[in-house]
Amino acid sequence: MDLTKLSTVMMDSNWTIPLIALFLSSAVYLITAAIRRLYFHPLSSFPGPKLAALTLWNEFYWDVIKRGSFIWQIQKIHQQYGPIVRINPHELHIIDPEFYDELYSSNRKLDKYRWWTNLAGADGSGFATVPHDLHRLRRGALNPFFSVKSVSQLEPMIRQKIEKLCGRFTAIAAANEVVRLDAAFMALTMDIICDYSFANDRRYLDAPDFEVKWKETILGAFEGGALGRQFPWMVPLMKKLPLSVVGAMNPAVGHLFSWQEGVKAQVKPILDGQDGEKKKRTIFHTLRDSDLPKEEKTLQRLCDEGEILTGAGSETTAQTLTRILFYLKHVPQTLENLRAELDQAIPDSKEIPAWSELQALPYLGAVIKEGLRLSYGTSVRLPRIAHQDIKYKDYVIPAGTPVSQTPYFVLMHPDPFPEPTEFRPERWLQPGRRLDKYLVSFGRGTRQCLGINLAQAELHLALATVVARFDWEMYETGLDDVVCKHDFFVAVADLDSKGVRARVSARK
Repeated sequence: MDLTKLSTVMMDSNWTIPLIALFLSSAVYLITAAIRRLYFHPLSSFPGPKLAALTLWNEFYWDVIKRGSFIWQIQKIHQQYGPIVRINPHELHIIDPEFYDELYSSNRKLDKYRWWTNLAGADGSGFATVPHDLHRLRRGALNPFFSVKSVSQLEPMIRQKIEKLCGRFTAIAAANEVVRLDAAFMALTMDIICDYSFANDRRYLDAPDFEVKWKETILGAFEGGALGRQFPWMVPLMKKLPLSVVGAMNPAVGHLFSWQEGVKAQVKPILDGQDGEKKKRTIFHTLRDSDLPKEEKTLQRLCDEGEILTGAGSETTAQTLTRILFYLKHVPQTLENLRAELDQAIPDSKEIPAWSELQALPYLGAVIKEGLRLSYGTSVRLPRIAHQDIKYKDYVIPAGTPVSQTPYFVLMHPDPFPEPTEFRPERWLQPGRRLDKYLVSFGRGTRQCLGINLAQAELHLALATVVARFDWEMYETGLDDVVCKHDFFVAVADLDSKGVRARVSARK
């Protein structure tokens, strides 16, 4: 045999055998893992489709490829298999409004699910903190900043921002222009939370388009969370690249990273004690001077906290205000009822009562609650891991198992909320019905939304002011522009939507 051919055959053999061995070992591993997940896993006795039990790629397909659609697959699984199902190899999901408070009970030590928190891309934030005890430590340092007392002291600044928004609405009305209400309210909530958190008014309310680019950036970051959950190394890798490279690859991510660098530039002087005394105190002054241990006061951790506060403190409240204005026009009688109450409580629309007084108005409160219900808060499921077994009906959920409910499925459940797609503020005023138990837009338990009091103040003050002073007609906007179609952490309507648009005018 020719020596060259013999050498080639030997080389081919040297490569072929290891490749075959690698292929066979991989196949054996996959088959063994599949058998274990289907028949010997602690969750193998729970109902659900075999594909979901086998692989996380099922969730990847529906949430990344099909863009926030896994929520509807979860709904279909429940329709087929019942109130508790296995939705992936490691996690259970429940749809049961009566069990929500039990699952997220403040009396139970609950950790977050590390794989799930990868979506945040901000490991140092309280939101992404996994252990119960560490979260309690971090949350305790922030709680005073968002108490009812602190938010009440913040009321003059909130009012100043709302007045600026009303000034913009007056100018837009005079020019007979169309305004994107979703962008306008996002600008309002962003300017408030940034002024409060960083003592840095972003002045998005001054931008001609209300800085709609930022709203798109936040939603893009929320959507990207599903990919970050599957591939947690992606965000850290991108953060190591030059900002110009990231911006060229993905302008929205580049814009977000640029903003994060700006946050660092604002926080660092505070941590270093070089911000001077003329600046007003912010959340970061409070954290710097708190009893938190030194390792909890690093620049990166506090910037992670700031990033989450900004995202959570802007888009959700803005969505609620936007949807309320839409539904008040969609069901005109509700607007008549609200104005009848407001006109009696506010004889002069230039003098809006204090937040504490507005909270006493029953129909305004009912409108806000119904708006919160149809805005869903966060649409994403919220997994928790208990340190002991949890009993649900005839099932015993093993300790250490991620188990979740999704706020959307509680808020849209026909048992507590008959005809759940309908905007009916009156349902909150029916005697004998205690619906507040099912209003889970802000979550429950020790991980409940930190900014609930700030959100309530913004909702009451902004809604009362705008409804008392302005009228509006929706412009080429329908239910497809407000109803949840995609779960991007928050509810997102039709992807082809051009936003919630209206023509505003001074109320006569």
